[in-house]
Amino acid sequence: MEASFVDNGRPGGAECVTDLDLDEAVIVALGCNDKGPWADCRQALEAALARFRAEGMDVVARSSWWRSAAWPDPHDPPFLNGVVVVRTELSPGDLMAALGRMEESFGRVRGEAKNAPRTLDLDLIAYGRRTGDLDGLILPHPRAAERGFVMGPLAEIAPEWRHPTSAEPARMLAAAVTVGKDARPV
Repeated sequence: MEASFVDNGRPGGAECVTDLDLDEAVIVALGCNDKGPWADCRQALEAALARFRAEGMDVVARSSWWRSAAWPDPHDPPFLNGVVVVRTELSPGDLMAALGRMEESFGRVRGEAKNAPRTLDLDLIAYGRRTGDLDGLILPHPRAAERGFVMGPLAEIAPEWRHPTSAEPARMLAAAVTVGKDARPV
């Protein structure tokens, strides 16, 4: 099934999913607060999106970019974040491996200080309605529902998406976040 989109008037041309089965949605969050070799974080994130298809993911909806203070240390550079819904034949584990390869190719080094600035941060937020520990991969992402820089962009493109364990819609989760309350579209 092809997804249809509605221009929701947000900056950056975010599109709202109108006919995608949200119970099957594969949701990936993107973030950057170290521009690396790119002109800025927006350019780095756009370059990452351009690589999704080569890694086996077709973007079917995307949010606008959202800016927020770095967390937990607001003295670090601010983050630019967004969320995409993708269509993929990759298993959850293979998808995580693809996301990790992308992060590495963008200069991210795992094992540095926790929450250090990074050129690319990719998180698998949900893989359809799957829940639990899948060989070390916890689905849905255990902290996504509390993060404004994830739930805000997700509510922008799929306000009626329901969290696989709480069943709360994205629009309500976005209103109740406890981390990244300053996140706003740019």
